[in-house]
Amino acid sequence: MNKIPLIENACKELLEYGVRGWQEKGKDLAKRLLLRRKTPEEDPIFWTTGILAAGLWACRAKSAMAGGHVETAGASDGAVPVERIDRALAAYYERWLKKGMPLRYVDDLLAGETLLNMYRSVREKGTDFGVNLSEDRLKGAADRLASYAADHAVDGAGSFLYRPAGGEKTVFVDGIGLACPYLYQYGEAFDRQEYRELAVLQIVNFLSYGMDGKTGLPYHGYDMTDGCKYGIIGWGRAAGWLIRGMTGCMTSAYGRERIAVPCTALADAVIACQRQDGYFSWQLEAMEGPADTSATGMICAGLKRGMSLGVLAGETYEKALTAGRRALERSVRDGQVYQCSGECEGFSQYPQRYGAYPWSLGPALEVLQADGAGNAGVHKR
Repeated sequence: MNKIPLIENACKELLEYGVRGWQEKGKDLAKRLLLRRKTPEEDPIFWTTGILAAGLWACRAKSAMAGGHVETAGASDGAVPVERIDRALAAYYERWLKKGMPLRYVDDLLAGETLLNMYRSVREKGTDFGVNLSEDRLKGAADRLASYAADHAVDGAGSFLYRPAGGEKTVFVDGIGLACPYLYQYGEAFDRQEYRELAVLQIVNFLSYGMDGKTGLPYHGYDMTDGCKYGIIGWGRAAGWLIRGMTGCMTSAYGRERIAVPCTALADAVIACQRQDGYFSWQLEAMEGPADTSATGMICAGLKRGMSLGVLAGETYEKALTAGRRALERSVRDGQVYQCSGECEGFSQYPQRYGAYPWSLGPALEVLQADGAGNAGVHKR
């Protein structure tokens, strides 16, 4: 159906997206030396590639049922060897490790999910990812991510400030989906209750300070210092980040007891905004506005995980997921997932540019893979 399979393209973008070439680096150096301007530092595991890694791992997790191959909608040959995914993931994390494991933002914690799953696979199954990715080395990297989160700047209620280096005091809903699943699963893997509690605290706080009481949908963020909620109500990816974070923290009883009820309420509010064509709009209540495959993919991936955990049960969720999956399938061309809104630039700054980006491809891989949770974590009762 496509010349370039989805998985093959995701493996390629995992290693190339956001990498600055020599020409760009030269321009940055000139700006620093001649103009005394700050230039952005390269972030080897920024969320834009971390979400691709998560999607690839979700596909990989089904490999045992497919004879060592991963099947997904959009692949011209119907299957990709699991070794192809392993090579891409190993190269991605090895590059970060060789650079000294730099961490720039809370966004980087998203990449920790797949790294932690790789650690579990090495420890429990003896998987060989090559390039010296041993159990001890992966454990050290996981510890580094957890320590970074534990030391991250927070507001008065203990919520992560999204960009504290610039003096901002705001909490973004993005942080829930970026950080919480990793922190909770780190707590599960190493029996560190303080990390489970830290993850759940982020969610409980956002539900208290960042939601719209009328619609049940999230704002983009809030600031405890002035009590204001910021951004628009029901930005599609905001709902996706929130449901992603919540379902990622219900792999054991501690999280489910605290989050299952509000997660169901959020899912119901979001599904009420699903369009007739199966998509979710860039702004959920803007039914006649542009459809957004990043919102659709993230929301459906969250629904899929919630259903696999038994938190979301019933025909309503099954129908919503099926409609969303079919919508995503219609958006696949040449190994890309189109009709994806551009990168957000801040509160109420949502460029109406639509194309194909990692943040539609990664979640789509989770949704379009063969049935299954795609989560290597243990579901504890």
